[in-house]
Amino acid sequence: MVVRDAREVSGMQPDIDAAAAATAATGRDGGADTEVVIALRGVERVYRSGHLDYLALRGVDLTVDAGEMVAIAGPSGSGKSTVLNIMTGIDRPTSGSVTVGGRELDSMSEDELAVWRGEHVGIVFQFFQLLPTLTALENTMLPLDFARRGSVEERLTTANERLELVGLGDRVDRFPSELSGGEQQRVAIARAMACDPLLLVADEPTGNLDSETASAMLDVLQSVNRTGTTVVYVTHDVTLGARAGRVVTLRDGVVVDDGR
Repeated sequence: MVVRDAREVSGMQPDIDAAAAATAATGRDGGADTEVVIALRGVERVYRSGHLDYLALRGVDLTVDAGEMVAIAGPSGSGKSTVLNIMTGIDRPTSGSVTVGGRELDSMSEDELAVWRGEHVGIVFQFFQLLPTLTALENTMLPLDFARRGSVEERLTTANERLELVGLGDRVDRFPSELSGGEQQRVAIARAMACDPLLLVADEPTGNLDSETASAMLDVLQSVNRTGTTVVYVTHDVTLGARAGRVVTLRDGVVVDDGR
């Protein structure tokens, strides 16, 4: 279930049309719903603290189509990160259903989710999460190594391509301490793209960056989206949210506006 192959960027597969990308994303043929990559139906999430229950999500309905770039916006505590965690299988809903790429996540075991996530989801964390003793190239190769995808030479080629995609082709041998915050975040995006994910998600990817670098980071996410990858990112910044093709606004665990 691959929305796009990043090798298209290097000219190897330049002509994949939208319909083919959508079918590849969902793994289904025909029908009006073939382009739906993410479907959350009546999702609620309750967290318990001591004797108290906190309702983080209150019946969220949300669909995302193949190739969309969606910003999930809202104030702190609105449920943005919870939605992101549920659509990637990191967290589970208390009630409701979650389907991503034709797979019902709520019916999968933790081990199945871990394997599925490694193959089909790229995650960009706010704090980069790069290993300090590895170079940019080695950090980018990690998902390929874990998945044992291809030979070592093929993994090196893929990692180099992903770093080229995010504009770091000349920084492959640098360690995280030798990179700026923006460059480290680009490495994190390259790593998230390593296995040709069905879906790229980013949780406040610009939260630790200055405004100019944050804007440049959105440029990178937009360039990734233009290759056909479905991108969903969380932000509390209205200006950065507006850079997406669609903005879904949450407040108190409820979708209050959907730019769809």
